[in-house]
Amino acid sequence: MPGPKLEYFVALIVVAIALLYSLNPLMAEQKAPSPGKPWADGPLKLVKTPMFETKKEDTWTKGASHMALLHNAVLRGYNSIYLQAPHVKPEDYADFIGYCLTWHKFVKSHHDDEEENLFPKVVEVIGKEDKELWGKTHEEHEAMLPPLAKFREYLSGLKSPSDFSSSTLLSLLDDLKEPVNTHFHSEIATIAAMAESGSFPAAEPVFAAWGKNSVTKAGYSDVVPFLFLNIDRTYEDGFWKDWPPMPKPIRFLMVRLSAWWHQGWWKFASCDIDGYPKELYAVGNEVDGGGKGQGDRVFRPNPSHI
Repeated sequence: MPGPKLEYFVALIVVAIALLYSLNPLMAEQKAPSPGKPWADGPLKLVKTPMFETKKEDTWTKGASHMALLHNAVLRGYNSIYLQAPHVKPEDYADFIGYCLTWHKFVKSHHDDEEENLFPKVVEVIGKEDKELWGKTHEEHEAMLPPLAKFREYLSGLKSPSDFSSSTLLSLLDDLKEPVNTHFHSEIATIAAMAESGSFPAAEPVFAAWGKNSVTKAGYSDVVPFLFLNIDRTYEDGFWKDWPPMPKPIRFLMVRLSAWWHQGWWKFASCDIDGYPKELYAVGNEVDGGGKGQGDRVFRPNPSHI
């Protein structure tokens, strides 16, 4: 029979899960995107994964595909910000700014970790010069950094959320549009093309370890939930519904726990807490009228999509 300590521990877990369901607005039933309403698959187009397109599973095709899934979370983040910015209500400015700054943190940490860890390790595995492998990618990174810094400077420099201007933010996003669109598509082709150098099985664990570490070390309470709440499990006919690979109970709890700290931010995400596309919060509010949106719905647990 289980001892009192184990029973106490189990009881705490049960209570914690119950609180997550009863208090967290992310547990609300979410509307699927309505036909005719914009969603986060534009204005920037998402990246097609080489594995889905070619059905190949070599090291580089797989590495490029997993990178594409990370990039698509970034692109959905950009799109969700761009589409919702003009419709955000003043009472939601603070949460929207937090969501935007998390997008910046995700992109910047992704860039930094590629430059510091992934690129040098791939160079070591293949044995070619860095410039030969990553020269174009370095140039794309350099083009993206200045407008990315201006984006952060504007948002972090606001004296009050009430000073937020959607037109200013959209102008900064327009400056980012070309370099973000170019890089987040081009890098996938660059990695996939490395198959011409050989299979290099030693590169597979390099990509796997980098992908896991680069996200988690960026931030469990902000970047991790941002990623999962912008991963569409229906993408490419559900081919990636179980990505990233992890036990379902771990995924179930990790997303809910990591999203707890900044609950208000995630209403602007493109997907619900189970990874399915949802109506964009601010656009939905604006189009539906009456001042009602997801925040006015009755919160009900929705554990069906574990």
